[in-house]
Amino acid sequence: MTAAIAAGERARELGVPLAITVFERDDRVGRSILATGNGRCNFSNHNIKFFAYHNYEFVGQAIGRIGLAPDDDMVHSFFARHGLAWREEDDGRQYPQANKASVVVDVLRASAAAVGVREACEREVVAIDPPRDAGKPFTLRMADGVLERADAVIVACGGKASASLATAGLAFVPLQPVLGPLRCSPEDAKLTRELDNIRVRCAASLVREDDDGYAVIAQERGELMFRKYGVSGICVYDLSRNAQPGDEISVNFLPDLDPFEEGEVEGFLGERWDALSAQFGALTYGDFLRGLLLPRVYEALLKRAGLGVNDACTRGDAVGLASLLTLFHLKVEGIADADQCQVRRGGFDVEGFDPATMQARAIPGLHVVGEALDVDGPCGGYNLHWAWSSGLIAGRSAAGAIMEMMH
Repeated sequence: MTAAIAAGERARELGVPLAITVFERDDRVGRSILATGNGRCNFSNHNIKFFAYHNYEFVGQAIGRIGLAPDDDMVHSFFARHGLAWREEDDGRQYPQANKASVVVDVLRASAAAVGVREACEREVVAIDPPRDAGKPFTLRMADGVLERADAVIVACGGKASASLATAGLAFVPLQPVLGPLRCSPEDAKLTRELDNIRVRCAASLVREDDDGYAVIAQERGELMFRKYGVSGICVYDLSRNAQPGDEISVNFLPDLDPFEEGEVEGFLGERWDALSAQFGALTYGDFLRGLLLPRVYEALLKRAGLGVNDACTRGDAVGLASLLTLFHLKVEGIADADQCQVRRGGFDVEGFDPATMQARAIPGLHVVGEALDVDGPCGGYNLHWAWSSGLIAGRSAAGAIMEMMH
């Protein structure tokens, strides 16, 4: 939709009419937007960083052309120009002021209609045939057997749909689900099952063993949710982008303390024991951990360590909980449920495309954008920002190229 609007606006700027059609398999355009951000559409982020993306060099070359800061990038100016108001939440996440994803769809549909974009719903494209000769149109093969022609084509579908449109001569990276929940080993799942649906604020690291020992692959802070199969939550989703079977998630239940800063965690725990023992006298582990973590959480952690809530807790015992509370490891088996994953890594290989136009180097007139390319970002508006950005680039480029052909 964004690409179509950009093409229509470019055509209007140049004073030449173009017939622009959005072919949509569903019964309405923009339906996938309605599910984003839990129905609120986290459409962008105040602090977009191109190096957070998979294939960040390509993204940097593309996004760098349209700016990154909200006061000068094309995405925010595009939405502001078309009437969308928004607000910010934690970590720079941006949502419509009206707090409903449908508002974003309404803005896009109205903007598309204003520049003459035609919506062709329940029209599925199953194959794209490039022109046989220079100057000839593309052929779009529809599911109902009808053939449509176009001077330029922008593939702007999700990752799974793009696989069916892979065109001869263009490399396609196999798809794998990312940004989703992680399944833990059967042994660790015994604990996560006890804590099913409990959420904690924590710091979490993805740790991988190599020849030199253990290496931290990625780190996140935020909400972690325990599930019967393992763990979920925003920070887990972001870690899943790099997770491999056999990795471990190291959970720090005291995220403001650094377990690798000598004496920091131990000092905090010792001071806590001193204060509580002065107040209550002899302490149990339950007494010591009460008010620090949720009861069900510390009961499960103590059980894992072979300790009981009612066992006596000396100062040395309290200090000895440092690793349990800040370096609690869970072994990863892989993605738990692909259907819950927000994106599919893979798609058309970015090496075959010009980041300045999103056009295939080998097939002039064919542009690919969004998740159909092998690009993905973390939670927080990154993936939609990339969708809008790449769509705007491709739309303007495709319309401009057609104008040059006409003249």
